[in-house]
Amino acid sequence: MRRLTFATAMVLVPLAAAGGVVWALHTEGSARETAARYLAAWSRGDHAAMRVLVDGPPSGFEQWYRRFHDDLRLTSARFTPGAVREGKAATTVDFHADLRGPVDFTYTGGLRLVERERAWKVSFTPSSLHPSLTAGARFRITQVPAEPAPILAADGTRVDTPTAPGSVLQIVDGLKTRYGARLRGRPPARVEIVKNGRAAETVATGERVPGTPLRTTIDLRVHRAGAAALEAVDKPASLVALRPSTGEVLAAVNRPGGFNRALLGAYPPGSTFKVVTASALVAGGMAPKDTVECPPELTIGGFAFHNAEFHDFGRLSLEAAFAHSCNTTFGGLAVERLGGDRLAEVARQFGFGAPITPGVPAVRAAFPAPRDATDLASAAIGQGRVLASPLNMAAVAAAIADGTWRQPRLVPAPLVPAGGSEPRELEPAVVRALRDLMPAVVSEGTASGVAFPGGTAGKTGTAEYGSGRTPPAHSWFIGYRGDLAFAVIVEGGGTGAAVAAPIAARFLSLLATGRATG
Repeated sequence: MRRLTFATAMVLVPLAAAGGVVWALHTEGSARETAARYLAAWSRGDHAAMRVLVDGPPSGFEQWYRRFHDDLRLTSARFTPGAVREGKAATTVDFHADLRGPVDFTYTGGLRLVERERAWKVSFTPSSLHPSLTAGARFRITQVPAEPAPILAADGTRVDTPTAPGSVLQIVDGLKTRYGARLRGRPPARVEIVKNGRAAETVATGERVPGTPLRTTIDLRVHRAGAAALEAVDKPASLVALRPSTGEVLAAVNRPGGFNRALLGAYPPGSTFKVVTASALVAGGMAPKDTVECPPELTIGGFAFHNAEFHDFGRLSLEAAFAHSCNTTFGGLAVERLGGDRLAEVARQFGFGAPITPGVPAVRAAFPAPRDATDLASAAIGQGRVLASPLNMAAVAAAIADGTWRQPRLVPAPLVPAGGSEPRELEPAVVRALRDLMPAVVSEGTASGVAFPGGTAGKTGTAEYGSGRTPPAHSWFIGYRGDLAFAVIVEGGGTGAAVAAPIAARFLSLLATGRATG
């Protein structure tokens, strides 16, 4: 007998009849298989694939599904086929809907399928989405606002109220943005079907999940001491304090408010960067007692570098050159003994170039690759294109205090955003040397005229900007005392020894005496 062929949607079925066999065409597949494809496409949001499976889809077909998703504010949705119910005019395939959003809920719906041109098709109506949905109706989420959980200082004091210090509120604003979902939890809500602006039916409710309080690392005692130390400053200034053993930010004070220069300000660090340069030199084999030259002026790559007020210290130890902040010494040694790649490598060990993720937005310290000898010498003394925030430089001081550079943080360690840098242990010889060099700045160097409490180590910085023989300068001081590290900057303040160092000394004295507890 001759074999017949048909399109793939056609299947030949033999039927018994008088006088022989009659071959009939039968619909391919099953209603459940079509429903399964439709529901899978719905789960992945593929409206085009759904439309192909619909019998005469209406012009607003896709809009129904987009509105379903948007009105319920879904974060995920899954639809799976269930029981099949045969009918005279159509077959209904039940489905299970599992929705996630402001209200998580499930329901059982049904897809009506009909045979058209030997294929199963979905007969779409609004009830195809939800049994209670009709023309002109839509979903609405109604939420009852709930009081968010509090943001706390390290001692449990609430700091997200108008009575909190202004600089703390600057940090709180960032924490609310970053950890808002944690603080808010999930407010009570209900899913309603509305028609003509009125609720027709409540189809699901969501119970309130309380927010989780956020305890920060801010120590209000330390913060108040920092604020009091800056009280008389008449120029923009900032003070940041850290706990070196953990990286916890204890205070981040800005005066005046408005701009959070403590975390977002990017300044040339000036001679405070000599902590990094000295670390590179020691790691490369130099010792604090090695003899070096400190002329008043030195031309490097065609540019004349000079010491503050053109001081000539002649021949002296590396320790003394650091204590007196000899620009010519460190600029020259960087070119002679280090090179740009090596200095950049050591700068990275102190966090330069790495993401800084304390829990709120913060600027990363920048050490661009030096382009030539002049650029390298400038970088070695914290000028040129090197930039850092007070938070960055407080972390540099903390690294010497603890022996390990740590990512500063304002929140518990598990909440620090992914992408932050891992702790970096410094070479023991570097730590030993810098713990000799930094105390010498206070005892016999540029900050020796400032009355610091015993046990203080630090580095002054005068970061020039602008032009001229004596250009304006930002005033810096970074240091540590016990398990406390800090950085102070006064924009356009002048020399570090004259302005920032006395502020740092007042800060430490207030902490030691407990006079800044109000």
